[in-house]
Amino acid sequence: MHDTHRQTHNDIIDLGLKEISTAEDADALVNNMRGTALIFINSACGCSGRVAQPALKMAMEHELKPDMIATVFAGVDREATARVRSYFSEIPPSSPAFALLKERHLVHMIHRSDIQASRPKDVAEMLTRAFEKYCA
Repeated sequence: MHDTHRQTHNDIIDLGLKEISTAEDADALVNNMRGTALIFINSACGCSGRVAQPALKMAMEHELKPDMIATVFAGVDREATARVRSYFSEIPPSSPAFALLKERHLVHMIHRSDIQASRPKDVAEMLTRAFEKYCA
């Protein structure tokens, strides 16, 4: 992976996100979750770095957040990404994307198409509205 992409991924992890780098990590997160979990499917594309990652940083400042926030890097941790996506297989694969799960079930998804056409502030608002609806 390009060093710049790895650094931005590491910056996201530094926010306190749990890194999902294996299928076993994905299983452990989902099987042991209580309450809500946001999974950020990160990618090396431009809209991830320009929009999704800054949006996540903004949303992390919101007073109400999911019980667990994790990230998987699509295109790098392929097995882990495939396993994460298997938990909401009825949704077409998308990266970057945000999947909000409640009691192990997908309740909200923000797709690449939503991210590409938006500004970081807009995506952060989408996230925080979902937090307010499902994480209260």
